Amino acid sequence: MDKTVASAAEAVADIPDGSTLAVGGFGLVGVPIALIRALLEQGASGLEVVSNNCGVDGWGLGVLLSEGRIRRIVASYIGENKEFARQYLAGEVEVELTPQGTLAERLRAGGVGIPAFFTATGVGTVVSEGGMPWRYAPDGSVLVESPAKQTQEFGGSEYVLEQAIRADYGLVRAAVGDTHGNLVFEKSARNFNPLAGMSGRITIAEVDEIVPAGTLDPDSIHLPGIYVDRIVQLTPEQAADLPIEKTTVRARKENR
Repeated sequence: MDKTVASAAEAVADIPDGSTLAVGGFGLVGVPIALIRALLEQGASGLEVVSNNCGVDGWGLGVLLSEGRIRRIVASYIGENKEFARQYLAGEVEVELTPQGTLAERLRAGGVGIPAFFTATGVGTVVSEGGMPWRYAPDGSVLVESPAKQTQEFGGSEYVLEQAIRADYGLVRAAVGDTHGNLVFEKSARNFNPLAGMSGRITIAEVDEIVPAGTLDPDSIHLPGIYVDRIVQLTPEQAADLPIEKTTVRARKENR
């Protein structure tokens, strides 16, 4: 059951136009950048992407966005990606903004076979009542808006029904994986990666290191290999490509 493939290009070679991708990462942490770049070279377009955000200009999912490969995005925030904001406001891409915890649970629910769930998050707002702009027209008017969602009362409180997300492909980044696809994520890279991996019907992992099956302590595995279909080891150069999204500094006080 060896799931290793030789390269990122081979791993994403069969992803067709119009696919839905669940992609791990938070900001620039835990982003499967090698798989994203390989997909850019592969040429797939018309993609729907589900991820916490869409990278930044020139890095992460931002490289697919800038080339016009993404038609729809389900995310929690636009962040500092100026091209993302421009395309959204210009009506070039459809954007479904979703509360962060709700997005996480929608991905997890898709992975464990729960079709929908009720949550208190968003009740009494456009999240539940509808009317959130999904796509703008070129003249700035709203072309597509979110529909109203079912609500129900439990224990005297109102909840909104959210549907699970089941993606065609999951793309994730891990620190270590074994040949059976069991994955270990490092620190804050264990953010949306396990959830994106669970959501994908076919999940592809890029890892810093691949070890033989049976090497990993079962208690340390964050995503079992049952969810992972392909695994590719990064080169040292790829593994070291870890930019900082935003650096802030302050003047150092002189010692007296």
